[in-house]
Amino acid sequence: MHLTGTSFLGTHRGAAAGTVFHAQNPATGTPLEPAYHSASLDELNHAASLAADAFQSYRQASGQKKAAFLRRCADALDAHKQELADRAHLETALPMPRLTGEVARTSNQLRLFASVVEEGSWVNARIDPALPDRQPLPRPDLRSMLRPLGPVAVFGASNFPLAFSVAGGDTASALAAGCPVIVKAHPAHPGTSELVAALITEAVIAENLPPGTFTMLYDARIEIGAALVQHPQVAAVAFTGSLRAGRALMDLAAARPNPIPCFTEMSSGNPVFVLPNYLRKSPDGLAKSLFGSFTLGAGQFCTKPGIVLVPDAPGSDSFISELKSLVEQAQPFILLTAGIAKTYSRAAAERSSQIPLAATATMPESTAGFVANAKLFTTTSQEFLYEPLRTPDGLSLAEEIFGPNTLLVSGNETDMKLIAKGLTGHLTATVLGDEADLLAHRELLEILEQKAGRVLINGFPTGVEVTHAMVHGGPYPSTSDPRFTSVGTQAIYRFAKPVCYQNFPQSLLPPELQDANPLGIRRLRDGQPEQAASVSN
Repeated sequence: MHLTGTSFLGTHRGAAAGTVFHAQNPATGTPLEPAYHSASLDELNHAASLAADAFQSYRQASGQKKAAFLRRCADALDAHKQELADRAHLETALPMPRLTGEVARTSNQLRLFASVVEEGSWVNARIDPALPDRQPLPRPDLRSMLRPLGPVAVFGASNFPLAFSVAGGDTASALAAGCPVIVKAHPAHPGTSELVAALITEAVIAENLPPGTFTMLYDARIEIGAALVQHPQVAAVAFTGSLRAGRALMDLAAARPNPIPCFTEMSSGNPVFVLPNYLRKSPDGLAKSLFGSFTLGAGQFCTKPGIVLVPDAPGSDSFISELKSLVEQAQPFILLTAGIAKTYSRAAAERSSQIPLAATATMPESTAGFVANAKLFTTTSQEFLYEPLRTPDGLSLAEEIFGPNTLLVSGNETDMKLIAKGLTGHLTATVLGDEADLLAHRELLEILEQKAGRVLINGFPTGVEVTHAMVHGGPYPSTSDPRFTSVGTQAIYRFAKPVCYQNFPQSLLPPELQDANPLGIRRLRDGQPEQAASVSN
């Protein structure tokens, strides 16, 4: 496919007239062709108008129609897997096996949402039939289900050029819910974004959907993104990225004359609690597993374990010694962007001024591109507990540093419990222990349930399965709303709202709420699961 460097305005392309920017190869720092052009405010307004127009028909599309569209998008991604991975490799320096796997993950989650909307029960249909003879007052006929919110602004993420980008989980779940999507492409991988956007646009045309079902805008800076969140025709926002940027979008969405939901996935330290028996049994193996987890993808995973709490117990010295050795021998890592590399260097230097840098690899004398080395920081549980009093400003010890590093916190088990109680929100929390350990630390597990969206036992958190049960969310600052997830089929609920239909004749009800149940979906009638005999297939 030919790259043009311009935005997608429905089935047409934007002008090559805005501010020019280039992607950069992270391994070399060199710019990549072609040049890309930031969208204008007029183009943004046009995209939003197209999406608003499309919403009036796309919101009524059947589950089968939406499923066919999502599957066509998935098939197109698979058909162009190598081309997508090749361009993404140039723009991210991520390894090819990771990128071809990410294409498969992206297409598979599109198909998963297709199966959800095709089956149809996700709409949570509820029927409370009229009770005309009820005393002292009759009850009207009440029926409710979830309906789409409206056009959704999706921001592509830097660390997943496919699975959290143009056709990623936010886009897939919004389209599945019946919402047109306006993507703000990430400037770090514009070519990958253009290839994917072209495939989705072709699918829109092939499925005879309204042109504004999908649009995509480029911008190297923040103006278009900020204006998109504030646009009156945008009904919701989905974002994955830094706490600073995510909070800025949250504030913009809340400050609108008509505030809208802004679903942001942001900062998470993903604490890991190591229990004594687990530590004693395999300290060296634990060190290798932890090192592999916090350096996976150069530490640029939102579920990277950034805080590891280790008891003063037999095996701790061996564990720490092995982990230091692994860090010191590590080869340099290539980070995704110049901005990430600069932020990593600055944050690591600030943390080194606060607490000991226990180990780091030696940086080569001559480096090209966005290179960083692994770092291991250490502190005590007492220092961690009282650090807010000691350093009220600056980088918190609990704050995420995006990149290949982690913080070891050593101390007694009483302090560990206090630390758990004082944690803010995280995407994940992990406990490593044998059965005796876990039984003795039930309270710790109960505390962590309040602090994270996913609690793991005896496994590391890097990597997220795209399934029905997965929760990729958590209390602030990990996300803006802990009631939702950005991964898994429950992500669809972010972009839907309940609507109640009172005293509607059968002919005007959505099929999901008609007595005959022509779609054969699962429903509640008077608060009870509807009997199978009343369901018509």
